[in-house]
Amino acid sequence: MTDAAQTTRIHSFADDALGEHDAVALAELVRSGERSPRELAAAAVERARRVEELAAVAYESYDKPLLPAERTGRFYGVPTFMKDNADLVGMPTNHGTQAFRAKPAREHGAYARQFLSAGMTVLGKSTLPEFGFNATTEPPFARPTRNPWHTGYSVGGSSGGSAALVASGVVPIAHGNDGGGSIRIPAACAGLVGLKPSRGRHIDSAMARKLPVNIISEGVLTRTVRDTAAYTAAVEQYWSNPALPTIGYVAGPGSKPLRIALLLDNIGGPVPAGPIRDAVEKVAATLESHGHHIEPVPMPFDDTLETAFLQYWGLLATFAASTGKLADRHFDSARLDDLTLGLRRYFLRSAWRAPVMLYRLRAAAATYQRALGNYDAVLLPTLGRETPELGYLSPTVPFDDLLDRLRTYVSFTPINNITGTPSITIPAGLTPTGLPIGVQFAGTHGNERPLLELAYLLEAEHPFPRLPSAKSAP
Repeated sequence: MTDAAQTTRIHSFADDALGEHDAVALAELVRSGERSPRELAAAAVERARRVEELAAVAYESYDKPLLPAERTGRFYGVPTFMKDNADLVGMPTNHGTQAFRAKPAREHGAYARQFLSAGMTVLGKSTLPEFGFNATTEPPFARPTRNPWHTGYSVGGSSGGSAALVASGVVPIAHGNDGGGSIRIPAACAGLVGLKPSRGRHIDSAMARKLPVNIISEGVLTRTVRDTAAYTAAVEQYWSNPALPTIGYVAGPGSKPLRIALLLDNIGGPVPAGPIRDAVEKVAATLESHGHHIEPVPMPFDDTLETAFLQYWGLLATFAASTGKLADRHFDSARLDDLTLGLRRYFLRSAWRAPVMLYRLRAAAATYQRALGNYDAVLLPTLGRETPELGYLSPTVPFDDLLDRLRTYVSFTPINNITGTPSITIPAGLTPTGLPIGVQFAGTHGNERPLLELAYLLEAEHPFPRLPSAKSAP
Protein backbone atom coordinates (compact mmCIF):
# COMPACT_ATOMS: atom_id res chain seq x y z
CA MET A 1 0.00 0.00 0.00
CA THR A 2 1.53 3.35 -1.02
CA ASP A 3 1.64 6.40 1.26
CA ALA A 4 -0.53 8.22 -1.27
CA ALA A 5 -3.20 5.52 -1.03
CA GLN A 6 -3.09 5.67 2.77
CA THR A 7 -3.69 9.42 2.89
CA THR A 8 -6.80 9.20 0.72
CA ARG A 9 -8.56 6.88 3.18
CA ILE A 10 -11.01 8.30 5.68
CA HIS A 11 -12.92 6.69 8.51
CA SER A 12 -14.63 7.57 11.78
CA PHE A 13 -13.78 4.57 13.96
CA ALA A 14 -12.91 5.68 17.50
CA ASP A 15 -12.73 4.53 21.09
CA ASP A 16 -16.32 5.51 21.75
CA ALA A 17 -19.66 3.80 22.45
CA LEU A 18 -19.71 2.22 18.99
CA GLY A 19 -16.11 1.02 18.92
CA GLU A 20 -15.59 -1.42 16.06
CA HIS A 21 -18.65 -3.47 16.97
CA ASP A 22 -21.13 -4.73 14.43
CA ALA A 23 -24.89 -4.27 14.87
CA VAL A 24 -25.41 -7.63 16.61
CA ALA A 25 -22.78 -6.81 19.22
CA LEU A 26 -24.16 -3.31 19.80
CA ALA A 27 -27.68 -4.64 20.27
CA GLU A 28 -26.34 -7.08 22.86
CA LEU A 29 -24.66 -4.20 24.72
CA VAL A 30 -27.98 -2.34 24.79
CA ARG A 31 -29.86 -5.38 26.07
CA SER A 32 -27.31 -5.89 28.83
CA GLY A 33 -27.55 -2.24 29.89
CA GLU A 34 -23.88 -1.58 29.12
CA ARG A 35 -24.85 0.95 26.46
CA SER A 36 -27.98 3.00 25.84
CA PRO A 37 -29.59 3.83 22.48
CA ARG A 38 -28.91 7.53 23.12
CA GLU A 39 -25.19 6.87 23.70
CA LEU A 40 -24.95 4.94 20.44
CA ALA A 41 -26.89 7.60 18.51
CA ALA A 42 -24.71 10.40 19.91
CA ALA A 43 -21.54 8.54 18.95
CA ALA A 44 -22.86 7.93 15.42
CA VAL A 45 -23.75 11.61 15.00
CA GLU A 46 -20.27 12.62 16.09
CA ARG A 47 -18.78 10.14 13.63
CA ALA A 48 -20.98 11.40 10.81
CA ARG A 49 -19.78 14.93 11.41
CA ARG A 50 -16.18 13.73 11.40
CA VAL A 51 -16.51 12.31 7.87
CA GLU A 52 -18.70 14.94 6.24
CA GLU A 53 -16.15 14.97 3.40
CA LEU A 54 -17.78 11.74 2.19
CA ALA A 55 -21.03 13.63 1.42
CA ALA A 56 -23.06 10.53 2.29
CA VAL A 57 -25.97 12.11 4.19
CA ALA A 58 -28.88 13.51 2.19
CA TYR A 59 -30.93 14.60 5.21
CA GLU A 60 -29.87 14.95 8.85
CA SER A 61 -32.28 14.25 11.69
CA TYR A 62 -29.66 14.30 14.40
CA ASP A 63 -31.63 16.53 16.79
CA LYS A 64 -34.84 14.52 16.32
CA PRO A 65 -33.84 10.95 15.45
CA LEU A 66 -36.59 8.50 14.60
CA LEU A 67 -36.70 6.28 17.67
CA PRO A 68 -38.26 2.80 17.78
CA ALA A 69 -41.85 2.77 19.02
CA GLU A 70 -41.12 -0.07 21.46
CA ARG A 71 -38.10 -1.53 23.23
CA THR A 72 -38.22 -4.53 20.95
CA GLY A 73 -36.56 -5.80 17.82
CA ARG A 74 -33.33 -7.70 17.30
CA PHE A 75 -31.42 -4.45 16.68
CA TYR A 76 -33.10 -2.29 19.30
CA GLY A 77 -31.07 0.88 19.89
CA VAL A 78 -28.63 0.45 16.99
CA PRO A 79 -28.20 3.67 14.94
CA THR A 80 -28.78 3.60 11.20
CA PHE A 81 -29.67 5.62 8.09
CA MET A 82 -32.35 4.97 5.51
CA LYS A 83 -31.85 5.61 1.80
CA ASP A 84 -33.46 8.79 0.47
CA ASN A 85 -36.02 6.95 -1.64
CA ALA A 86 -38.00 5.48 1.27
CA ASP A 87 -40.69 7.44 3.13
CA LEU A 88 -40.18 8.06 6.85
CA VAL A 89 -42.53 10.27 8.86
CA GLY A 90 -41.12 13.76 9.29
CA MET A 91 -38.34 13.39 6.72
CA PRO A 92 -38.45 14.44 3.05
CA THR A 93 -37.88 11.87 0.31
CA ASN A 94 -36.04 13.50 -2.57
CA HIS A 95 -34.87 10.47 -4.59
CA GLY A 96 -31.50 12.09 -5.29
CA THR A 97 -32.93 14.66 -7.70
CA GLN A 98 -33.12 18.45 -7.89
CA ALA A 99 -36.24 18.32 -10.06
CA PHE A 100 -38.37 18.96 -6.96
CA ARG A 101 -38.04 19.56 -3.22
CA ALA A 102 -40.02 17.08 -1.18
CA LYS A 103 -42.01 17.92 1.92
CA PRO A 104 -41.69 15.73 5.03
CA ALA A 105 -43.52 12.44 4.61
CA ARG A 106 -46.80 12.09 6.51
CA GLU A 107 -46.49 8.35 7.03
CA HIS A 108 -43.97 5.56 6.81
CA GLY A 109 -43.72 3.64 3.57
CA ALA A 110 -44.77 -0.02 3.56
CA TYR A 111 -41.23 -1.38 3.55
CA ALA A 112 -40.02 1.29 5.96
CA ARG A 113 -42.37 -0.14 8.58
CA GLN A 114 -40.81 -3.57 8.09
CA PHE A 115 -37.31 -2.06 8.31
CA LEU A 116 -38.19 -0.18 11.51
CA SER A 117 -39.55 -3.35 13.11
CA ALA A 118 -35.93 -4.38 13.77
CA GLY A 119 -35.80 -1.60 16.40
CA MET A 120 -33.10 0.66 15.00
CA THR A 121 -32.74 4.42 15.56
CA VAL A 122 -32.82 6.33 12.25
CA LEU A 123 -30.54 9.38 12.17
CA GLY A 124 -31.41 10.55 8.66
CA LYS A 125 -31.38 9.71 4.97
CA SER A 126 -28.42 8.53 2.88
CA THR A 127 -27.53 9.76 -0.58
CA LEU A 128 -28.30 8.14 -3.93
CA PRO A 129 -28.02 9.10 -7.61
CA GLU A 130 -31.13 10.48 -9.29
CA PHE A 131 -33.96 7.94 -8.84
CA GLY A 132 -31.31 5.27 -8.31
CA PHE A 133 -30.55 5.03 -12.03
CA ASN A 134 -26.76 5.30 -11.89
CA ALA A 135 -24.08 2.92 -10.58
CA THR A 136 -22.28 5.80 -8.87
CA THR A 137 -23.51 8.49 -6.49
CA GLU A 138 -22.38 11.70 -8.17
CA PRO A 139 -25.23 14.23 -8.48
CA PRO A 140 -24.31 17.06 -10.87
CA PHE A 141 -25.84 19.63 -8.47
CA ALA A 142 -24.01 18.55 -5.29
CA ARG A 143 -20.80 17.04 -3.99
CA PRO A 144 -20.16 13.43 -5.00
CA THR A 145 -20.42 10.72 -2.38
CA ARG A 146 -16.87 9.49 -1.89
CA ASN A 147 -15.43 6.06 -1.22
CA PRO A 148 -13.86 5.96 2.27
CA TRP A 149 -11.24 3.49 0.99
CA HIS A 150 -10.03 6.15 -1.47
CA THR A 151 -11.84 9.45 -1.60
CA GLY A 152 -10.97 9.97 -5.25
CA TYR A 153 -13.01 6.93 -6.26
CA SER A 154 -16.69 6.10 -6.61
CA VAL A 155 -18.47 4.28 -3.78
CA GLY A 156 -20.97 2.89 -6.26
CA GLY A 157 -24.71 3.32 -6.50
CA SER A 158 -27.41 3.58 -6.07
CA SER A 159 -27.11 2.89 -2.31
CA GLY A 160 -23.83 4.80 -2.25
CA GLY A 161 -24.47 6.94 0.81
CA SER A 162 -25.38 3.95 2.94
CA ALA A 163 -22.23 2.12 1.79
CA ALA A 164 -20.00 5.08 2.66
CA LEU A 165 -21.57 5.46 6.11
CA VAL A 166 -21.21 1.78 6.99
CA ALA A 167 -17.71 1.29 5.58
CA SER A 168 -16.38 4.43 7.29
CA GLY A 169 -17.78 3.33 10.66
CA VAL A 170 -20.54 5.90 11.17
CA VAL A 171 -23.13 3.14 11.62
CA PRO A 172 -22.80 -0.66 11.39
CA ILE A 173 -25.86 -1.18 9.19
CA ALA A 174 -27.84 0.95 6.75
CA HIS A 175 -30.75 0.55 4.35
CA GLY A 176 -30.35 -0.04 0.64
CA ASN A 177 -32.44 -1.24 -2.25
CA ASP A 178 -31.45 -2.98 -5.44
CA GLY A 179 -33.01 -2.63 -8.90
CA GLY A 180 -29.98 -3.65 -10.96
CA GLY A 181 -27.23 -4.06 -8.41
CA SER A 182 -27.85 -1.04 -6.19
CA ILE A 183 -27.05 -2.88 -2.95
CA ARG A 184 -24.37 -5.18 -4.34
CA ILE A 185 -22.45 -2.61 -6.41
CA PRO A 186 -21.74 -0.20 -3.52
CA ALA A 187 -21.13 -3.14 -1.18
CA ALA A 188 -18.44 -4.37 -3.57
CA CYS A 189 -16.92 -0.89 -3.90
CA ALA A 190 -16.81 -0.36 -0.13
CA GLY A 191 -15.83 -3.81 1.11
CA LEU A 192 -19.24 -4.69 2.58
CA VAL A 193 -21.79 -7.48 2.66
CA GLY A 194 -24.88 -6.85 0.54
CA LEU A 195 -27.77 -9.29 0.08
CA LYS A 196 -30.36 -8.81 -2.66
CA PRO A 197 -33.27 -11.01 -1.52
CA SER A 198 -35.61 -13.02 -3.72
CA ARG A 199 -38.55 -11.28 -5.34
CA GLY A 200 -41.41 -11.37 -2.84
CA ARG A 201 -39.17 -11.90 0.18
CA HIS A 202 -40.16 -8.57 1.81
CA ILE A 203 -43.02 -6.09 1.70
CA ASP A 204 -42.76 -4.15 -1.56
CA SER A 205 -42.85 -0.37 -1.72
CA ALA A 206 -45.79 1.28 -3.46
CA MET A 207 -43.54 2.07 -6.43
CA ALA A 208 -42.30 -1.51 -6.82
CA ARG A 209 -45.86 -2.84 -6.81
CA LYS A 210 -46.69 -0.70 -9.84
CA LEU A 211 -43.83 -1.93 -12.02
CA PRO A 212 -44.68 -4.19 -14.98
CA VAL A 213 -41.67 -6.32 -13.94
CA ASN A 214 -40.71 -5.86 -10.30
CA ILE A 215 -36.91 -5.75 -10.28
CA ILE A 216 -36.52 -4.01 -6.90
CA SER A 217 -35.39 -5.74 -3.71
CA GLU A 218 -34.93 -4.11 -0.30
CA GLY A 219 -32.21 -4.84 2.20
CA VAL A 220 -29.19 -3.55 4.09
CA LEU A 221 -25.45 -3.05 3.79
CA THR A 222 -23.31 -4.34 6.65
CA ARG A 223 -19.71 -5.05 7.61
CA THR A 224 -20.37 -8.63 8.78
CA VAL A 225 -22.32 -11.59 7.46
CA ARG A 226 -24.00 -12.11 10.82
CA ASP A 227 -25.49 -8.60 10.70
CA THR A 228 -27.05 -9.33 7.32
CA ALA A 229 -28.27 -12.73 8.53
CA ALA A 230 -29.68 -11.27 11.76
CA TYR A 231 -31.45 -8.46 9.91
CA THR A 232 -32.95 -10.96 7.46
CA ALA A 233 -34.32 -13.00 10.35
CA ALA A 234 -35.56 -9.91 12.20
CA VAL A 235 -37.69 -8.52 9.37
CA GLU A 236 -38.96 -11.99 8.56
CA GLN A 237 -40.55 -11.99 12.02
CA TYR A 238 -42.50 -8.88 11.05
CA TRP A 239 -43.76 -10.36 7.77
CA SER A 240 -42.97 -13.58 5.97
CA ASN A 241 -44.20 -14.46 2.48
CA PRO A 242 -46.11 -17.78 2.75
CA ALA A 243 -45.21 -18.52 -0.87
CA LEU A 244 -41.49 -18.71 -0.06
CA PRO A 245 -39.54 -21.02 2.25
CA THR A 246 -38.67 -19.38 5.56
CA ILE A 247 -35.01 -18.42 5.92
CA GLY A 248 -34.83 -18.12 9.70
CA TYR A 249 -31.64 -17.11 11.45
CA VAL A 250 -28.57 -18.44 9.65
CA ALA A 251 -25.85 -18.60 12.31
CA GLY A 252 -22.83 -19.93 10.41
CA PRO A 253 -21.50 -22.04 7.54
CA GLY A 254 -23.42 -25.09 6.41
CA SER A 255 -22.11 -28.63 6.79
CA LYS A 256 -23.33 -30.16 3.51
CA PRO A 257 -21.10 -30.22 0.40
CA LEU A 258 -22.70 -28.08 -2.30
CA ARG A 259 -22.69 -28.18 -6.08
CA ILE A 260 -21.66 -24.68 -7.16
CA ALA A 261 -21.61 -23.25 -10.67
CA LEU A 262 -18.65 -21.01 -11.53
CA LEU A 263 -19.61 -18.22 -13.92
CA LEU A 264 -16.67 -16.27 -15.34
CA ASP A 265 -18.33 -15.15 -18.57
CA ASN A 266 -20.49 -12.06 -18.81
CA ILE A 267 -22.71 -11.29 -21.77
CA GLY A 268 -19.83 -9.56 -23.52
CA GLY A 269 -17.33 -12.40 -23.09
CA PRO A 270 -14.94 -13.87 -20.50
CA VAL A 271 -13.79 -11.83 -17.51
CA PRO A 272 -10.22 -10.80 -18.39
CA ALA A 273 -7.20 -11.74 -16.32
CA GLY A 274 -6.71 -9.40 -13.39
CA PRO A 275 -7.73 -8.79 -9.77
CA ILE A 276 -11.44 -9.56 -10.24
CA ARG A 277 -10.90 -12.89 -11.95
CA ASP A 278 -8.16 -13.76 -9.46
CA ALA A 279 -10.50 -13.04 -6.54
CA VAL A 280 -13.26 -15.28 -7.91
CA GLU A 281 -10.84 -18.11 -8.62
CA LYS A 282 -9.35 -17.80 -5.13
CA VAL A 283 -12.84 -18.12 -3.65
CA ALA A 284 -13.51 -21.16 -5.85
CA ALA A 285 -10.31 -22.82 -4.59
CA THR A 286 -11.32 -22.14 -0.98
CA LEU A 287 -14.73 -23.71 -1.54
CA GLU A 288 -13.16 -26.78 -3.14
CA SER A 289 -10.84 -27.15 -0.15
CA HIS A 290 -13.97 -27.45 2.01
CA GLY A 291 -15.47 -30.21 -0.10
CA HIS A 292 -17.75 -28.18 -2.33
CA HIS A 293 -17.91 -29.19 -5.99
CA ILE A 294 -17.19 -26.37 -8.48
CA GLU A 295 -18.34 -26.62 -12.10
CA PRO A 296 -17.57 -23.90 -14.67
CA VAL A 297 -20.67 -22.94 -16.67
CA PRO A 298 -21.29 -20.60 -19.62
CA MET A 299 -23.38 -17.44 -19.37
CA PRO A 300 -26.96 -18.59 -20.07
CA PHE A 301 -28.05 -15.24 -21.57
CA ASP A 302 -27.06 -13.27 -24.66
CA ASP A 303 -27.12 -9.57 -25.49
CA THR A 304 -30.87 -9.58 -26.18
CA LEU A 305 -31.46 -9.71 -22.42
CA GLU A 306 -28.99 -6.88 -21.86
CA THR A 307 -30.80 -4.78 -24.45
CA ALA A 308 -34.15 -5.58 -22.88
CA PHE A 309 -32.88 -4.47 -19.47
CA LEU A 310 -31.53 -1.22 -20.91
CA GLN A 311 -34.88 -0.55 -22.56
CA TYR A 312 -36.65 -1.24 -19.28
CA TRP A 313 -34.22 1.08 -17.50
CA GLY A 314 -35.24 3.70 -20.08
CA LEU A 315 -38.91 2.97 -19.45
CA LEU A 316 -38.45 3.63 -15.73
CA ALA A 317 -36.68 6.92 -16.53
CA THR A 318 -39.56 7.85 -18.82
CA PHE A 319 -42.06 7.17 -16.02
CA ALA A 320 -40.04 9.31 -13.62
CA ALA A 321 -39.72 12.19 -16.06
CA SER A 322 -43.32 12.06 -17.26
CA THR A 323 -45.21 11.52 -14.01
CA GLY A 324 -43.20 13.69 -11.62
CA LYS A 325 -45.86 16.39 -11.50
CA LEU A 326 -48.38 13.85 -10.23
CA ALA A 327 -46.25 13.54 -7.09
CA ASP A 328 -45.25 17.21 -6.82
CA ARG A 329 -46.71 20.07 -8.86
CA HIS A 330 -43.38 21.89 -8.68
CA PHE A 331 -41.60 19.00 -10.42
CA ASP A 332 -39.42 20.43 -13.23
CA SER A 333 -38.27 17.80 -15.74
CA ALA A 334 -35.77 20.28 -17.18
CA ARG A 335 -33.78 19.90 -13.97
CA LEU A 336 -33.35 16.14 -14.35
CA ASP A 337 -29.79 14.98 -14.87
CA ASP A 338 -28.45 13.97 -18.27
CA LEU A 339 -28.51 10.24 -17.52
CA THR A 340 -32.25 10.27 -16.74
CA LEU A 341 -32.98 12.36 -19.83
CA GLY A 342 -30.72 10.18 -21.98
CA LEU A 343 -32.41 6.99 -20.77
CA ARG A 344 -35.78 8.49 -21.63
CA ARG A 345 -34.61 9.29 -25.17
CA TYR A 346 -33.14 5.79 -25.46
CA PHE A 347 -36.49 4.22 -24.59
CA LEU A 348 -38.61 6.51 -26.75
CA ARG A 349 -36.52 5.65 -29.83
CA SER A 350 -37.70 2.05 -29.55
CA ALA A 351 -40.87 2.33 -27.45
CA TRP A 352 -42.74 0.28 -30.02
CA ARG A 353 -40.61 -2.71 -28.95
CA ALA A 354 -41.82 -2.53 -25.32
CA PRO A 355 -43.97 -5.70 -25.56
CA VAL A 356 -40.96 -7.71 -26.79
CA MET A 357 -38.79 -6.19 -24.07
CA LEU A 358 -41.26 -7.17 -21.34
CA TYR A 359 -41.60 -10.69 -22.78
CA ARG A 360 -37.83 -11.20 -22.69
CA LEU A 361 -37.54 -9.95 -19.13
CA ARG A 362 -40.37 -12.20 -17.94
CA ALA A 363 -38.99 -15.23 -19.79
CA ALA A 364 -35.53 -14.88 -18.23
CA ALA A 365 -36.51 -16.62 -14.98
CA ALA A 366 -37.27 -19.88 -16.82
CA THR A 367 -33.95 -19.67 -18.70
CA TYR A 368 -32.09 -19.10 -15.42
CA GLN A 369 -33.82 -22.08 -13.82
CA ARG A 370 -33.05 -24.40 -16.74
CA ALA A 371 -29.37 -23.43 -16.80
CA LEU A 372 -28.64 -23.04 -13.10
CA GLY A 373 -31.54 -24.58 -11.19
CA ASN A 374 -29.70 -27.83 -10.46
CA TYR A 375 -26.94 -26.01 -8.59
CA ASP A 376 -27.03 -25.03 -4.92
CA ALA A 377 -25.36 -21.69 -5.74
CA VAL A 378 -23.54 -19.77 -8.45
CA LEU A 379 -20.17 -18.08 -7.85
CA LEU A 380 -19.49 -15.04 -10.05
CA PRO A 381 -17.96 -11.57 -9.97
CA THR A 382 -19.99 -8.65 -8.67
CA LEU A 383 -18.59 -6.09 -11.10
CA GLY A 384 -17.21 -6.31 -14.62
CA ARG A 385 -14.30 -3.99 -13.89
CA GLU A 386 -12.52 -2.45 -10.91
CA THR A 387 -14.08 0.48 -9.05
CA PRO A 388 -13.59 3.63 -11.16
CA GLU A 389 -12.42 7.08 -10.18
CA LEU A 390 -15.01 9.76 -9.58
CA GLY A 391 -16.12 11.28 -12.88
CA TYR A 392 -15.86 8.08 -14.93
CA LEU A 393 -19.58 7.31 -14.49
CA SER A 394 -20.78 10.84 -13.81
CA PRO A 395 -24.15 11.73 -15.38
CA THR A 396 -22.32 14.62 -17.05
CA VAL A 397 -20.44 12.14 -19.30
CA PRO A 398 -21.98 12.12 -22.83
CA PHE A 399 -24.86 9.63 -22.72
CA ASP A 400 -23.63 7.13 -25.33
CA ASP A 401 -20.19 6.98 -23.69
CA LEU A 402 -21.71 6.61 -20.23
CA LEU A 403 -24.03 3.83 -21.38
CA ASP A 404 -21.08 1.89 -22.85
CA ARG A 405 -19.17 2.28 -19.59
CA LEU A 406 -22.14 1.15 -17.50
CA ARG A 407 -22.69 -1.91 -19.71
CA THR A 408 -19.15 -3.08 -18.98
CA TYR A 409 -19.19 -2.15 -15.30
CA VAL A 410 -22.66 -3.46 -14.39
CA SER A 411 -22.50 -6.65 -16.41
CA PHE A 412 -23.44 -9.28 -13.80
CA THR A 413 -25.76 -7.81 -11.18
CA PRO A 414 -28.96 -7.15 -13.22
CA ILE A 415 -29.47 -10.86 -13.97
CA ASN A 416 -30.79 -11.57 -10.48
CA ASN A 417 -33.05 -8.51 -10.52
CA ILE A 418 -34.57 -9.60 -13.82
CA THR A 419 -35.07 -13.22 -12.71
CA GLY A 420 -36.11 -12.37 -9.15
CA THR A 421 -33.43 -14.65 -7.70
CA PRO A 422 -31.30 -13.89 -4.63
CA SER A 423 -27.66 -12.83 -4.66
CA ILE A 424 -25.18 -11.75 -2.01
CA THR A 425 -21.90 -9.92 -2.53
CA ILE A 426 -19.05 -10.24 -0.05
CA PRO A 427 -15.54 -8.76 0.11
CA ALA A 428 -12.83 -10.90 -1.47
CA GLY A 429 -9.65 -8.88 -1.07
CA LEU A 430 -8.17 -5.62 -2.29
CA THR A 431 -6.86 -4.39 -5.64
CA PRO A 432 -3.24 -3.25 -5.96
CA THR A 433 -4.52 0.32 -5.45
CA GLY A 434 -6.16 -0.65 -2.14
CA LEU A 435 -9.81 -0.77 -3.23
CA PRO A 436 -12.12 -3.63 -2.22
CA ILE A 437 -13.15 -6.40 -4.62
CA GLY A 438 -16.53 -8.09 -4.31
CA VAL A 439 -17.66 -11.52 -5.44
CA GLN A 440 -21.22 -12.84 -5.56
CA PHE A 441 -23.07 -15.98 -4.60
CA ALA A 442 -26.38 -16.26 -6.45
CA GLY A 443 -29.11 -18.83 -6.00
CA THR A 444 -32.50 -19.99 -7.15
CA HIS A 445 -35.70 -18.22 -6.15
CA GLY A 446 -36.36 -18.42 -2.42
CA ASN A 447 -33.02 -19.99 -1.51
CA GLU A 448 -31.10 -17.33 0.40
CA ARG A 449 -29.97 -19.70 3.17
CA PRO A 450 -27.11 -21.47 1.28
CA LEU A 451 -25.84 -18.08 0.09
CA LEU A 452 -25.56 -16.82 3.66
CA GLU A 453 -23.88 -20.07 4.73
CA LEU A 454 -21.27 -19.72 1.98
CA ALA A 455 -20.71 -16.08 2.91
CA TYR A 456 -20.03 -17.13 6.51
CA LEU A 457 -17.50 -19.69 5.28
CA LEU A 458 -15.59 -17.13 3.22
CA GLU A 459 -15.66 -14.61 6.06
CA ALA A 460 -14.12 -17.19 8.41
CA GLU A 461 -11.49 -18.39 5.92
CA HIS A 462 -10.51 -14.97 4.59
CA PRO A 463 -11.49 -12.25 7.10
CA PHE A 464 -12.85 -9.26 5.24
CA PRO A 465 -10.54 -6.24 4.78
CA ARG A 466 -11.72 -3.39 7.00
CA LEU A 467 -11.09 0.23 7.67
CA PRO A 468 -9.34 1.70 9.64
CA SER A 469 -6.41 1.40 7.30
CA ALA A 470 -3.97 0.01 9.89
CA LYS A 471 -6.02 -3.19 9.94
CA SER A 472 -6.80 -3.52 6.24
CA ALA A 473 -3.56 -3.99 4.34
CA PRO A 474 -3.81 -6.75 1.72
